[in-house]
Amino acid sequence: MSSHYEPRGPMGRFVHEFEETAIALILGIMTIITFINVVLRYGFNTGIIWGLEAVTFLFAWLVLFGVSYAVKVTAHLGVDAVINLFDKGPRKVLAVVVGVICIIYSIFLLKGAWDYWAPFAGLDATSGRWFPTGFENSRDQAWYEVAETPIPDWLRFIEPLMNQGETYEKLPRFIPYAILPIGMALLLFRFVQATLRILSGEKESMIVSHEAEDDVDAVKHMNAER
Repeated sequence: MSSHYEPRGPMGRFVHEFEETAIALILGIMTIITFINVVLRYGFNTGIIWGLEAVTFLFAWLVLFGVSYAVKVTAHLGVDAVINLFDKGPRKVLAVVVGVICIIYSIFLLKGAWDYWAPFAGLDATSGRWFPTGFENSRDQAWYEVAETPIPDWLRFIEPLMNQGETYEKLPRFIPYAILPIGMALLLFRFVQATLRILSGEKESMIVSHEAEDDVDAVKHMNAER
């Protein structure tokens, strides 16, 4: 059973609102595009050509937002059979070790995500095999476009900034691909946040233990109150 999350501090509240708003918007836009496409296809034998590609990109955004969101509400699955063999003190140490491992892992993911996305945005990838040690020149790929989704007119202000004034016919790839560094940065933030809460004693682990038992107890409690 996932826990209820209460944001703290300006940064925590900002990230929380950003995640919640982004997820709601993505779900809404995906629903609208899919609904319109179904109506057009079965009612008028036509459809939005770029609809499937757009929904695919939006679904990828939803998944990557969901990775950090699940850390926030402790909804990721985990096995605690070994950890529960220890007393409270050693369990806390193990939980902190797990948190540090998760932070290192998310740094790897963030570096890889940035290095993949940066050339599409006309930026430089990082140097270093494991951890970023600086930046190195990357081939500018800002002119790359997606296959079908057209660029809306209100985004054409980026053409002189990103494409040397050349016109984009389709949406530039750096826009849908931006969720890679954004999602991994959010994941790193949530892992750091969760580890700090373990250190402060607010949490005991990165996961919620005994989910099935907790659900059964909750149902029993509800039935007893009736």
